[in-house]
Amino acid sequence: MDLTAGYEQGASYDEMFAGPCLPRPAYSQLWSALAGLRAAELRRRHLLAQRAFRDHGITFVVYEDDRGMERPFPFDLIPRIVDAETWAHLERGLTQRVHALNLFLDDVYGPRRILRQRVVPAEVVLSSPGFMRELVGLPVPGRLHCQIAGIDLVRDRDGRFCVLEDNLRTPSGVSYLLGNRQVLKRVFPELFEGYDVRPVDGYCHQLLDNLRWLAPEGVDDPTVVLLTPGIHNSAYYEHLFLAKQMGIELVEGTDLLVDQGHVLMRTTAGLRPVHVIYRRVDDEFIDPLVGRQESLVGVPGLVNAYRAGNVAIANGLGNGVADDKAVYALVPDIIRYYLGEEPVLPNVETYLCMREDDRRYVVEHLEQLVVKVVAGSGGQGMLIGPASTRRERERMRRRILSRPRDYIAQPVVDLSVQPTLAGRGLAARHQDLRPFVLCGREVTVTPGALTRVALRAGSLVVNSSRGGGSRDTWVLSA
Repeated sequence: MDLTAGYEQGASYDEMFAGPCLPRPAYSQLWSALAGLRAAELRRRHLLAQRAFRDHGITFVVYEDDRGMERPFPFDLIPRIVDAETWAHLERGLTQRVHALNLFLDDVYGPRRILRQRVVPAEVVLSSPGFMRELVGLPVPGRLHCQIAGIDLVRDRDGRFCVLEDNLRTPSGVSYLLGNRQVLKRVFPELFEGYDVRPVDGYCHQLLDNLRWLAPEGVDDPTVVLLTPGIHNSAYYEHLFLAKQMGIELVEGTDLLVDQGHVLMRTTAGLRPVHVIYRRVDDEFIDPLVGRQESLVGVPGLVNAYRAGNVAIANGLGNGVADDKAVYALVPDIIRYYLGEEPVLPNVETYLCMREDDRRYVVEHLEQLVVKVVAGSGGQGMLIGPASTRRERERMRRRILSRPRDYIAQPVVDLSVQPTLAGRGLAARHQDLRPFVLCGREVTVTPGALTRVALRAGSLVVNSSRGGGSRDTWVLSA
């Protein structure tokens, strides 16, 4: 069967096609290669890719599954291609945004100029579940609170990239970005012929260099570790992968202790000082003396060692205030305030339910909107209005009215689509884009991204935990 027969674009922006069977310039050669294949051959390669992911333990947890089962990561063989000009635009916007958010974090945990001058409402920031009052006035290395950011982008019907969410706490997914490239090269190397694709394998080297740069003053050869909640965490594969790639120890809370304000690691050769922690444990669990007292994955006294300047933690504690989806709506104003520039990448229009007029509009138009929990992640607690039932909308309406600060709403964004292997041929599926930004001596954007794909027909939900998959993302050199 002809692989390309019956493909329908629909009304969404198609990344590959400008018109029926008319590939965009960057995709022309790729489409020619695909058009010469039979569906059975692409399915064979797809099975090889899935086997490679399974053999390497690249898995994810499906939360909709009552058993919370781990499964091989769904992967589509057809890469997404971003031309050099488009990527340069995204890079400028991402660098600008993360720089402004770092300045914002340094300010709200310091002099709070932006709040005193009412550029953004203090009640929005100080009521955020992610704002940690105990960190006010605490100096951080290089005045950088965020060293690793994952910024979620979407492309609308006009082909315009917009920011959907900011992830500045413990962003995940970069291991899939790197794994996608490795697997595609192995099972379908001929797709790369004729393309000058920028490499992504420098990510771990850059991350390690940035982490070492954070070390306390006077430490020339710092010990860096990656702190994981443990094997039952849904992103444990990524923790293991990154630690191995950087050549650092993967530790759990029980592997560390704090003595006289210093962090030490238990080893077979005795206690060893730790100077930098790349943490993948959430703020409330990282230290039971400060956060949740019942936490078994944290390190008692770690925050005091952090406060004393004896250990650096990346990402910094308290970054959740910048991840807050209510604060997200204010990021354009934050960029203008700190940088004196207009945002390069616009936000998706957002309604703050804590504002009376916005709240009234949202509860009256729930069937047209996407409603999100301000501190949520992975799509949990979200309502997609057009796909919801009357009972679900009524339940959400009551929640919004009882706790308006906890919710924001956005119009349904018609995410861009691209051909995806589905059944016996190709079908259009929606996708988003998560580039990763590293901050150290300078801000760098990894020249690739995690493209997440909604594998179900018509679905806009791209999260792997909700049934989504991913594909390799190529950034072209020219």
